[in-house]
Amino acid sequence: MYVVLLGLPGAGKGTQAALLKDETGLPHVTTGELFRENIRGGTDLGKQAQPFVESGRLVPDEITIGMLLDRISQPDCAGGCMLDGFPRSLEQARALDEALAGKGKRIDRTIYISVATDELVCRLSGRWSCPNCGAVYNETSRPPRTPGICDNCGSRLEQRKDDRPEAVRTRLEVNLKNLEPLLDYYRTQGKLCEASGEGPVEEVARAVRACLEGER
Repeated sequence: MYVVLLGLPGAGKGTQAALLKDETGLPHVTTGELFRENIRGGTDLGKQAQPFVESGRLVPDEITIGMLLDRISQPDCAGGCMLDGFPRSLEQARALDEALAGKGKRIDRTIYISVATDELVCRLSGRWSCPNCGAVYNETSRPPRTPGICDNCGSRLEQRKDDRPEAVRTRLEVNLKNLEPLLDYYRTQGKLCEASGEGPVEEVARAVRACLEGER
């Protein structure tokens, strides 16, 4: 099963994907991590993507699609995967459908996790992560025991450039312009299901699971 998780940055797609991965065994493919891996590795695509990522702008389609198609061609995605952060535009959705059709596959379901914009700004601008072990914290919802220090390994926490307030505002504005046509695209295909991303994680998980199972 190929599943697309849609939602503005900070909607909780990664959290829900982790829960679904444990339940379904489907790999969680996130473009954010693909960007970081390619940037850290110094690949040609990573060098092209870096200035866009750091300023909160969308990475051009040809760069994103190149990274993603390489990832989903790997053996662990042969039976499907969950896509988080892709597609982000109508053009990307069409390109993805074309690429999958060439392999005799298709997107089976699209789940839109909806969250109010004001809540997203609060969530994202308060997010910090550990550069050593990858743990993620939030100043409001999941603060570290000691401010600025990772609970797990004691490393000093860092805030990604694209999580700073000015970059967050730019990122949300750009994403909002692309999201509605994308939702319409999957809605017309009969593949779209909406789940509220506000409330306790367990409550959101039940809504997302219902969408995955075709109960909504």
